[in-house]
Amino acid sequence: MTKILLAEDDDSMRMFLAAALRRAGHEIQDYADGESALSALEREVFDLLLTDIVMPGLDGIELARRGAELDPAMKIVFITGFAAVALSSGAPTPAGAKVLSKPFHLREIVDEVDKVMAA
Repeated sequence: MTKILLAEDDDSMRMFLAAALRRAGHEIQDYADGESALSALEREVFDLLLTDIVMPGLDGIELARRGAELDPAMKIVFITGFAAVALSSGAPTPAGAKVLSKPFHLREIVDEVDKVMAA
């Protein structure tokens, strides 16, 4: 079982993702913003950070950067509808981070998590 921190500001998207990943056998802690997700990363160890890039306040790129500083072994997957814009902003992203662009099927996110964790 993979311990996943999910950061997604869209409530319905977060609920769907969390439910799909739980059904696939993963342990999920989900947060609606980057600040509360960062607090969780400071308290606990996670196998994977699954985060939206565009969020108010602390965005997903900064969350991932700080998370990678806390735990360089943690895997990172970005989910976003704005991948090209968000990642071209010049902000450095952690090495090995994957990007999954919205829209996607829930099966795709489960498969991507399995692939990233097997790598």
